[in-house]
Amino acid sequence: MSIEEVENEIIEEFEFFGEDWEAKYEHLIDLGKNLPLIDAALKTEERIIQGCQSRVWLNAEQKEGRIVFTADSDAIITKGMVALMVRVLSNQTPEDIIKANMSFVDKIGLKEHLSPTRANGLVSMINQMKKEALAKLAKS
Repeated sequence: MSIEEVENEIIEEFEFFGEDWEAKYEHLIDLGKNLPLIDAALKTEERIIQGCQSRVWLNAEQKEGRIVFTADSDAIITKGMVALMVRVLSNQTPEDIIKANMSFVDKIGLKEHLSPTRANGLVSMINQMKKEALAKLAKS
């Protein structure tokens, strides 16, 4: 699936809840429960995403020309947020990750319904995932 196809799938999921943000947050929490978790041994200081209020660990591995992300967080909403980002960007090529505009975040209204610190954390997650893609691209 392309990044755009995954984004459209997420937009449809969130549209299902209409304006019910309590239900949308519940959905986000459920997504976090299905997050491909980072190996416990990889939960190191260098894998913590800077700029997030909660602790968020991110790992990126290149497999067959695609980047596979695993992550975890110590906060349930943040874990759901990183699960969304992993769902969109994992198993994509470095080039596609770098040029992804992530417009679905605005289309589902996520940024405007987050506290300023969580919204900053979301931007930090996206930036870190793009940096990981850039680093993998530079190595190849």
